[in-house]
Amino acid sequence: MAKASKNDKYVAYVASYTSGSQDSHGIRIYDVDVENGRMTEKEKVQITNSSYISLSHNKKYLYSITDSGVEAYFIEPDGGLKFLNKASINGMRGCYINTDQNDNFLVCAGYHDGKITILELNKDGSIGKITDEKFHKGLGTIAGRNHVPHVQCIKITKDNKYLCAADLGMDRVNVYKFDTVNGKIHDAGVIHCDQESSPRHMRFSKDGRFLYVVFEQQCSISVYAYTDNDGDPEFEEVQSVQNSDENDTIGVASSALKFSDDYRYLVSSVAGENNVIIYSADQETGLLTKKIELPVSGEYPKDAMLFPDNKHIVSLNHESNTMTFFTVDFDKGTLVMNGPELSVDRPNCIIFHKLG
Repeated sequence: MAKASKNDKYVAYVASYTSGSQDSHGIRIYDVDVENGRMTEKEKVQITNSSYISLSHNKKYLYSITDSGVEAYFIEPDGGLKFLNKASINGMRGCYINTDQNDNFLVCAGYHDGKITILELNKDGSIGKITDEKFHKGLGTIAGRNHVPHVQCIKITKDNKYLCAADLGMDRVNVYKFDTVNGKIHDAGVIHCDQESSPRHMRFSKDGRFLYVVFEQQCSISVYAYTDNDGDPEFEEVQSVQNSDENDTIGVASSALKFSDDYRYLVSSVAGENNVIIYSADQETGLLTKKIELPVSGEYPKDAMLFPDNKHIVSLNHESNTMTFFTVDFDKGTLVMNGPELSVDRPNCIIFHKLG
């Protein structure tokens, strides 16, 4: 992926919860000043509890979680969003949304009901009918929220052969064979994780050979080498790194997991300590090396992301209702506060989108 040039123009989409807020606009659109590492609000979209958003792989459409299901938007040339339609997921409100590699299907994760929902996508980007539904079953390892399945994140392998569903309640990642014609899934395997680790988010490397999983309770990231052995998916753990230096991770929780635009860096965050952690990612081996771990000047950094130039970073601080900005110096291993914070109620997810 080419490095961002000074002539490239970007917008940022920020999704947030609206419940308990006086503001009904769950998505905000910002003009991005890449060179100076700042954002300026330009528009906002009325939508309830947009807990997560995702762009189609062709960058033409944005999809969002909402209370009533999922919504589709066409991305205008200036980055504005034109509403296309909404669809039900036939269940409780989702927490994560994504498309398959060919943008033919939309996949949705259900935290509250432990459900995977797959919907077809029409040629114009709008959302069609449900093609498959699957509930995770079983009992977790501890009391509280981990006593039942909670599907927290869904990712489809870069070869479009398998769907991986991180179950935070069951401490595992279920792997399903993905039928790209009919939008159906079938059991193919399980990545068993440590008890009380709580897999939260996942990312694949640019070439798809490595899967990265951040564990909320364990405050760690595991790297898995992925291979497809003629219909038998294999995920071999090759590394585990700690997001927190604390021996006891009670009271802290890992959240964010985002690659930089060029996939050279992986960003994570830790609530409680309220830190952001930036790793370099080796493109050949997949291995991570911690470069920076510093506070974000906000509470509960739900998401964090490097600007396209890798010289600035933004943190979405869910409990303090702010976004904070920093200049990044990898040589010195520092983050320096970059201008004032921006107010936004309960921010949860950010995406940068290149215009043109």
